[in-house]
Amino acid sequence: MSSTTAPASAVPASAAPRAPHSEGPGEAELLDFVRRVAADTAYVGSLPLDPEGRTWLRLEGPGGSEAWLIGWPPGTGTGWHDHGGSRGAFAAASGALTEQSLAARIPTEGWRTLELADGVDRERVLSDGRGRAFGPHHVHQVLNQSEEHAVSVHAYYPPLPLMRRYSRTGQVLRLEHVEQPGEWE
Repeated sequence: MSSTTAPASAVPASAAPRAPHSEGPGEAELLDFVRRVAADTAYVGSLPLDPEGRTWLRLEGPGGSEAWLIGWPPGTGTGWHDHGGSRGAFAAASGALTEQSLAARIPTEGWRTLELADGVDRERVLSDGRGRAFGPHHVHQVLNQSEEHAVSVHAYYPPLPLMRRYSRTGQVLRLEHVEQPGEWE
């Protein structure tokens, strides 16, 4: 994987600093930002693409948020994860991405294995500038299941304090690892 930074128009969650939900950009503002960047074809086209792995550029998001422009070769994905209590949004700039998510509020602490109830799975395909916003308890995975490269724009507030990585077998979700910011940059 390769990364670049560019300006652009097992730690407990309780240890991570949190801004109150009422401060900083809200979900609607983050969604508006990722859609505007996704619509900038010249900017999106400037992202170097690697046929083997994801590539990314770090952006300056609105109101102190963290943002990323990400390239996805066919067959790549994130695996199940959350955003450490940050709210966020993402939009497809080119190609199509599949988001699989859980329509349930997953507790952030006090468990390593959780059995999910029936009916919590959601799946949506995002393409052509379509996006979605989510709150601080969102657990999902994003996949490029298409035959072509995809590019997306993501924004988070507060900036990601950590990411929890999960494995999933059937209805069982397991906490596998907690990543700190330096591990994904």
